[in-house]
Amino acid sequence: MVKVLFVCLGNICRSPMAEAAFSHLITDKKLDDQFVIDSAGVSNYHVGEPPHEGTLKKLKEHHINANGLTARQFETTDFEHFDYIIAMDDDNIETLNKLMENQEVVVKKLLEYLPDEAADNVPDPFFTGDFDETYDLVSRACKNLLDDIRVNHDI
Repeated sequence: MVKVLFVCLGNICRSPMAEAAFSHLITDKKLDDQFVIDSAGVSNYHVGEPPHEGTLKKLKEHHINANGLTARQFETTDFEHFDYIIAMDDDNIETLNKLMENQEVVVKKLLEYLPDEAADNVPDPFFTGDFDETYDLVSRACKNLLDDIRVNHDI
């Protein structure tokens, strides 16, 4: 069982979008029994809230289920429970690195899985308003993340 956690600032735009898109991919490939997928925010700004309406709209356009997604704050115990912690930007990585102590978990930015992409960080549509750009980056990077995990774990 491979456990993947997507992390952004508030857990209402980028990380739930990535969680839903990645879950959709594994369901399409009939790998649900091989994965645990979740998302969290490094802040507590939106704990208990559903994803942003822009995220929900974008996921619906692509026929991706967003039922049951609720914002939660990242906890240090997440380092123990997940194999991969995938952050959306440099600020998220910096926060995670400050919290991490010798855990054996892969902590990377999502766009590391799009090495030819000019952008280093997934832009936050809460501030940019551009959910199309965010979805494009997230969906493409999630495909590469899944391919990488499948190779590394013989799935």
